[in-house]
Amino acid sequence: MLIALFMLCTGAVVRIVLLSMTIGEVDLNPITLAKVFSVGAFYDLVTYFYLAAPVAILVLITPQWWIRSSLNRWYGMIVYGLVIFIILFNAIAELVFWEEFGVRFNFIAVDYLVYTSEVLQNIWESYPILILVPMILFVATVITLFTAKWAIRCFDPIDTKKQRLAFGVVYASVPLLAMFFLTSSPTEVSTNRYMNELAKNGTYSLFEAFWANTIDFNQFYITYDPSKIDPRLREMLATDNSRFLSDDLLNLTRQITYPGPPTLHNVIIVTVESLSAQFMGIFGNADGLTPNLDSLSQDSLNFTHFYATGTRTVRGLEAITLSLPPTPGRSLIKRPHNENLFSLGFIMRDHGYDTKFIYGGYGYFDNMNYFFSHNGFEAIDRMSLPDSDIHFSNAWGVCDEDLFDLVITEADKSAEKGLPFLSLVMTTSNHRPYTYPKNRIDIPSGTGRSGAVKYTDYAIGRFIRQCREKPWFDQTIFVIVADHCASSAGKTEVPINNYKIPCIIYAPGFIDSGSVDTAASQIDLAPTLLGLLNISYTSQFFGKDLLNHSPNRALVGTYQKLGLFAEGQLAVLGPNKESRDYRIDPSGVQTLSQINNQMLLDDVCYYQTASYLIDHHLYKRQALTEAVAPLHTSVLTKSHP
Repeated sequence: MLIALFMLCTGAVVRIVLLSMTIGEVDLNPITLAKVFSVGAFYDLVTYFYLAAPVAILVLITPQWWIRSSLNRWYGMIVYGLVIFIILFNAIAELVFWEEFGVRFNFIAVDYLVYTSEVLQNIWESYPILILVPMILFVATVITLFTAKWAIRCFDPIDTKKQRLAFGVVYASVPLLAMFFLTSSPTEVSTNRYMNELAKNGTYSLFEAFWANTIDFNQFYITYDPSKIDPRLREMLATDNSRFLSDDLLNLTRQITYPGPPTLHNVIIVTVESLSAQFMGIFGNADGLTPNLDSLSQDSLNFTHFYATGTRTVRGLEAITLSLPPTPGRSLIKRPHNENLFSLGFIMRDHGYDTKFIYGGYGYFDNMNYFFSHNGFEAIDRMSLPDSDIHFSNAWGVCDEDLFDLVITEADKSAEKGLPFLSLVMTTSNHRPYTYPKNRIDIPSGTGRSGAVKYTDYAIGRFIRQCREKPWFDQTIFVIVADHCASSAGKTEVPINNYKIPCIIYAPGFIDSGSVDTAASQIDLAPTLLGLLNISYTSQFFGKDLLNHSPNRALVGTYQKLGLFAEGQLAVLGPNKESRDYRIDPSGVQTLSQINNQMLLDDVCYYQTASYLIDHHLYKRQALTEAVAPLHTSVLTKSHP
């Protein structure tokens, strides 16, 4: 139990440090604090039993003569010291993760563990590992030596079969009971999201997230009878230029019609890593971090209330290409059976476009190359750049300058073939470790987010200037949009202001400058672009053309929480069949309010239907069939009235 005591102490210290790191955002009510530390200690103990169970089983099956031996005691003390080191290292890792994301280990950490090469290189470039690891090793050694006389007693043998059986039952039953009956619900100790995160154990949350990488909507979320949600969703998706092609209410396939022939301009969508709206001067930032983008926006169409659908790059790319709400669990980009989905890439290819996804890193990361190459794009990544064309790179990819040079090269290739092109570009420089080439801006490389934002802005300005020299420039639409915000953490579970991102459409030859003020999210970008190109098409998209319609709503979420924001109100669905409503005042402060039944219905309409279509492989390039209706009705049995 010495390890259990050490885990409890370490867990309490970590909570205190995390609390201090967010002191201005947390609820310091003594009762809430007591709940945080008591619930947290409980999860620390549960985690201990999970980790100790295999060791306990090993002890039970090991002969007593070996347990008593000096060699085993030396071996055991080495293992004991290693465990102390791992616990301390994990504690430091949690502090780093909290600084970056404002949460304990979660689904993001699970995703990162899959890509150890990039993550380890990023950690190496971002933190003083050669100082931290020896320091942790030194502290672990001191603790091990100081507690050795108590630790050695753990090797005293259990003499009777009865004692061994009791020992085994305790250490096996706690993890089994927790596995089947314990959820994260007890950590919901407050309406303040930070306090709920503090009540968790990071290791437990990590394995819980790994276990739940996909989440069954019907099992965990509020559902309604299809006869109620299907007509309402059709009503919300209907426009004056659309016509549904089936009487099956679930079948969202509709014909979108624009008068006259299409104008097949080139399109370059620059998806900028972590570009929160708050970094830009046009949204009130006075630090001068985005002079090029601010200048560009004067001649552009600006969307002033535009929101990211999620908190990860893959969520942004998913929404932009599929016009699909952020369903619970991992992004479709990372799920199996994600080929031939209904995507912007296929629509543009059908109209003769040369479609490319261009990424500055290695596209196997987050399954991007596979997804895009099977959904209407040619996938082009860092591997397409010869070493001579790479002037700077870090853990996540080449610098944005080098990436944009590649984008221009690929655009030239398409133009030479006489093809209009769609290039979806994903940048990397505005990401920790925030490093970039020297002598570009007045902020030294590697000193923080502000420098990375300003460098990215510099690279975009350089890119636009280079494009102006190209013969295809006058026939090209440039879209600058973020994949997600720099941080989505906040007091509430879905802090809507932390999802606000820029979206700028620049084409001075044929798109007038101005602003679009309707609330919208990344799912609306593809329909808006198709409208700008005057392309008529068959659609399954959930988004709308923002230049012809004003949805005044945004769909946002985490991997568990699913939000609908409209008219100053945010409805949030959560697992365990829960829902919350928030009122958002003009300054962005969120306060809990009474459940709005219409908002709840609309929220469920979007996410229940999207989840159903995905789970049953119906959001595909081919139109839905009349056979969907009976399947839909039979699957959704336990529903709201």
